[in-house]
Amino acid sequence: MTTISNILGTFAPITLQQMSSVKLMNRTDTKFVTNTGKLRQLLQMAKNDYYVQEIDGCRNLEYDTTYFDTYNFDMYRQHQYNHTNRQKIRFRTYCVSGLQFMEVKTKNNHGRTNKKRIEVSCIDVTNELCRLFLARHLRYDVDTLQPALNNHFRRITLVNKAKTERLTIDQQLCFRNLISGVNKKMDDVVIIELKRDGLVPSPILGMLRQLRIHPHGFSKYSIGSALTNPQLQVNRFKSKIIEIGKLIHN
Repeated sequence: MTTISNILGTFAPITLQQMSSVKLMNRTDTKFVTNTGKLRQLLQMAKNDYYVQEIDGCRNLEYDTTYFDTYNFDMYRQHQYNHTNRQKIRFRTYCVSGLQFMEVKTKNNHGRTNKKRIEVSCIDVTNELCRLFLARHLRYDVDTLQPALNNHFRRITLVNKAKTERLTIDQQLCFRNLISGVNKKMDDVVIIELKRDGLVPSPILGMLRQLRIHPHGFSKYSIGSALTNPQLQVNRFKSKIIEIGKLIHN
């Protein structure tokens, strides 16, 4: 069986500097969920239309993320009930470079995601720099926040050759709940996210349709929390978790 690493080796590379015009900090996102078998098929189909991001010779990069929420889990609940204008706060570490950012993501009622971030040296929302940043961009009081969930995964980033969109592909998901202490691995789950500024033409959409990989919401913070924190109500996420189980075994 051809490995994902071998398939990625057939892609033309793109550097971070070359990707600077494809940041898409204010964008529309469409997510898809599938399994590693279909991912191998998708990559074989996409290799002539997309570049793969390469950093220090690596094309399947490790990411580590710590999410914060309020003591009442307001951000989790906002997502659970599908409220518009909801927010998330996280610290993301790019393991290959050691760079770390604090990020606030806001999704508005038009389906657009706006991300604000600053580089930080540690995971701490209470230092002066973070407090000032959060006062500008987060609707919640810093003093109500707690670290809630850690997530480790690998990410492939593809860029179409017109440089109008990015495709992130997350695999090997591992969750560690920082409140309950529960761990959960989702090794065969693959989350694909198409990020573009508006509805520009996308080569990948036809490939996804051909493989019967359909749009499917998946919030790593919300699903990871629902699976690892028994004090949270699952409600709407229960059916999503069942659907994801069917998708990855399809």
